[in-house]
Amino acid sequence: MNGRRAASLTSFVIIILAGASVSRTGPASTRAFAQGESRQDAAGSYTGPGSCAASSCHGSVRPVAGSRIFQTEYTTWVVQDKHARATEVLNNPVSLRMAKILGIGRPDTEQKCLACHALDVPVQQRAKSYTAEGVSCEACHGPASGWLGPHTTRGWTHAQSIAAGMYDTKDLVQRTGTCASCHIGGADKSVDHEMIAAGHPDLVFDLEAFSAALPRHWRNDDPWQNVRAWSVGQIVQLREGLERLSTRTKGTVWPEYSELDCFSCHHSLTRPEDSWRQELGYRDRRPGNPPWNHARFSVARLVLRVSDPAGADALESQLQYLVAETSKLQAARTRIAAAAVAVQSSLDALAARLASGPADRNRTIQYVRAIAEDAQRISAAGERSAEQAAMSLETLVGTLSQNKDVDAAAARAALDRLFQQLENPSGYDPRRFEPLVRRMTDLLR
Repeated sequence: MNGRRAASLTSFVIIILAGASVSRTGPASTRAFAQGESRQDAAGSYTGPGSCAASSCHGSVRPVAGSRIFQTEYTTWVVQDKHARATEVLNNPVSLRMAKILGIGRPDTEQKCLACHALDVPVQQRAKSYTAEGVSCEACHGPASGWLGPHTTRGWTHAQSIAAGMYDTKDLVQRTGTCASCHIGGADKSVDHEMIAAGHPDLVFDLEAFSAALPRHWRNDDPWQNVRAWSVGQIVQLREGLERLSTRTKGTVWPEYSELDCFSCHHSLTRPEDSWRQELGYRDRRPGNPPWNHARFSVARLVLRVSDPAGADALESQLQYLVAETSKLQAARTRIAAAAVAVQSSLDALAARLASGPADRNRTIQYVRAIAEDAQRISAAGERSAEQAAMSLETLVGTLSQNKDVDAAAARAALDRLFQQLENPSGYDPRRFEPLVRRMTDLLR
């Protein structure tokens, strides 16, 4: 049930890459590199996906009985996962047209593109097969030279692998941060308004929705782990979004329009009597001022309300101030940067608590009710906030369905109706979306 929105957001990749296959057997093809500030001191060097591909390791064609892992992880990635073909998309007509508009070279040689469409290796360390490998194993799991051999030996622990340079994807905070480095972006990996105008999709992200869209190559034995991952993801992606905003206030272009709500400008014009924007008014901003895209805030604030009621008011007050400041036509960089930085440490602490906190039927129902009760605010905030709520409800209701706590057929129908309202973003109308969100509580037993 989960992941339909995440899958649709990458449809341009799917269309170009449908049926594509690339052979990636052979020697290791990448060497040491630093991936952003957080990776500058990473232990070890990169060995390439071929080093994981042996049938006795992660390259089996079928799960191995009695193994604690599937041992098909490489096979799943290379055959089914779009990350494996992320570099190929740089040669399709849309990407080539984008490059022409932006006045850059070939996308498959441009560092601005390769930073996220490949394993981010410096030019001097790239092998001939580099662009055939896409976003490979070590982009998510870290440089393997320090732990590749030892991690197969008896008695070697996960903690030892982490100490030797493996990224801890079991840590939900770190996992979200790794994904967000590209799917939200930052100082060195950025999709700005210029790139979007040239044809790159806007960056939308939800950890659990996007994870659900992947061909799963990991075990998930906790029936409520999806909810825990979702809640942590909401807080970390808000934190990463604020970090990106703070970084951009120091850039040469300000305001950076990709931080604002795209559809406040890019929408079909209607007669005044038919305009939901004019009917609802312009909360927290002057008419004509495009608001900050606070989709990541719209649902994250509800995670905060449910999980930390005592700290919710103070943090929400800070975030509301940030929303108001960023939504001014001549937004002050210094005030926005200071407000964004002030919130981040509180979000870090909350994410850590959520990662080890409760995730069960009752907490999941609390989240569903919180979103339904806030339907008016979420819907009125625009299509991006509505989209975030829909992806969230898909995870929450989907998990309840998997645990037999809601009727599966009724849940599918309700979610289908919700996503139908998002098929034409510029034609989105909160007056149709809001009642559908409110009625999600009808599914609860």
